[in-house]
Amino acid sequence: MSTLPEPVRVVQLPDGTYTYADHLPTPLQPTPGAAPQVVHQHIHHAPPDRTVQRIALGSGIGAGTVAAGVYFGPLLVGALTAIAANLALLAFLAAVLVWGVHTVIRSVGGPDGQQAAKAIGKARRTRKGK
Repeated sequence: MSTLPEPVRVVQLPDGTYTYADHLPTPLQPTPGAAPQVVHQHIHHAPPDRTVQRIALGSGIGAGTVAAGVYFGPLLVGALTAIAANLALLAFLAAVLVWGVHTVIRSVGGPDGQQAAKAIGKARRTRKGK
C-alpha cells in the first residue's frame, strides 16, 4: 500500500522535443461518415506541486539549478535581512553618539559655549527671515 504518486514519464515527440506524458492530448477516434467535430481545448496550469520544477527542467537549466534556487533563495533573504539589521543598529549608534557628544560639549562649554550657541541660533533665525 503505497501513498506515493506514480512517476511522471517523459516522452520524445516526433519533432525531437521532449514533453511530459501527462501533457499529451488523447487521440480522437473519428467515426466513419460523421462530420468533423469542433474541439474546444482549455489550457490549464500544471498542478502547483510540480509547476516550478517542470518550468525549470523543461527549459533545460537542470535539477542542480532548481535545488540551488530552493537552497540559496531563503539564504539570500536571510543575509539581506541581517545586513539591514546591522545597518539599522549602526545608524542608531551614530545618532546616540552624536547626541552624547552634543550634550557633553554643551555642558562643558560653560557660559561662553552657551552664548556662542545663542548667537548661532540668532544668526540662523535672521538668515531665514530674509
